[in-house]
Amino acid sequence: MKLGLNGLGRIGKLSLWHHVSRKHFSEIVVNLGRNVGSGLEDIAASIEKDSSYGRLSMYLHGHKGGRVIENFNEAEGTMTIDGVPVRFLRTARNPKDIGWQTNDVRLVVDTTGVFKDPTADPDDAKGAIRGHLQAGAEKVMLSAPFKIKAKGLDMPEDAITTVMGINDDDYDPSRHSIISAASCTTTCLSYMIKPLLDHFGADRMLSASMVTVHAATGSQQVLDRMPASGATDLRKNRSIFNNIILTTTGAAKALGLVIPEMKTIGFIAESVRIPTSTGSLIVLVLNLQDEMDNPIKRDLINSIYSEYAENTPYLVHSKEQNVSSDIIGVPRAAAVIESTEIHTRTASIKVNLKHVKGVSLTGDSVPSILDVPVTQAVIYGWYDNELGSYTNMLGDLTVSVAEKMV
Repeated sequence: MKLGLNGLGRIGKLSLWHHVSRKHFSEIVVNLGRNVGSGLEDIAASIEKDSSYGRLSMYLHGHKGGRVIENFNEAEGTMTIDGVPVRFLRTARNPKDIGWQTNDVRLVVDTTGVFKDPTADPDDAKGAIRGHLQAGAEKVMLSAPFKIKAKGLDMPEDAITTVMGINDDDYDPSRHSIISAASCTTTCLSYMIKPLLDHFGADRMLSASMVTVHAATGSQQVLDRMPASGATDLRKNRSIFNNIILTTTGAAKALGLVIPEMKTIGFIAESVRIPTSTGSLIVLVLNLQDEMDNPIKRDLINSIYSEYAENTPYLVHSKEQNVSSDIIGVPRAAAVIESTEIHTRTASIKVNLKHVKGVSLTGDSVPSILDVPVTQAVIYGWYDNELGSYTNMLGDLTVSVAEKMV
């Protein structure tokens, strides 16, 4: 089977690295939608070198690796990368106009981050994710969360959001044709939440909040610039070189699609961008209903993560003292739990029943104040938001989808 990649930005380029290394697909067809530099040699130079991860040859073969890109055919738009045939399409930007059928591509991964609305018309002049299906693809994967623009529209029956190892079993090959792989932050967060949810249950999770201390992304500015007409968030136009920048994340909403039980729990998610190229951190704070005679301690939470990590390749329970650069490139680690920094505190929270909806107080024997034991837990989870965590797990999900295609 051939694999189609739409876009060659950060996730597109690193997905190409992943699949060239993996060699599951017989050929990779990359749609650029435009000319790059003076031709294939310039495309190859961009693929070969990366400021965050070094050279492709060293990624594939270590320090002994020589150049792995060869056999250029400018007229055909082809080259081989470590022996894998790769074809580049350089004419169409609208998904419906891309030559997937002509190139016998049945499975496409859209990494542009532009076409995120699964309800958009495939004939939309600005392009739509469904355009890939109209162009001949049978399955389309999105390297971003879905975002439905029109209010009141539900998620289409043929669209699903999955995180590999969490809810990928919900994917139905006979029904789903558009698959979102959520986001790097949702992927990490799901592996921080799921072990605790399985152990304690949703009914004991009173509330949750998270902040992702996130590396810079391509949507941010290198230097300050004037905002576009109608822009409401002026911080996105400030230099990421010089600033810590407050922004937003859709991780909480996407997490509810991956782990439905989270929809019943009060959850807040925030994001802070920092001047690093990759390597991010989630600080998760949970409030759990507890028992005063046997309160939840850090040893219990560490044991939950440790046991979960033994049964999945996607969670690492680390006993080291890590910094962000230590987790760059760690393969398939959705989350690296910093076990030495897990903290808990149990206290008796006084709840005034007069302020609780649906509670009727009658008689002198009914107390108006209840003491509820609550444990607050703080958990740190590292993730390589580009190659190590997200792209490698997206690659696993892509191969899983491909293997189910007939």
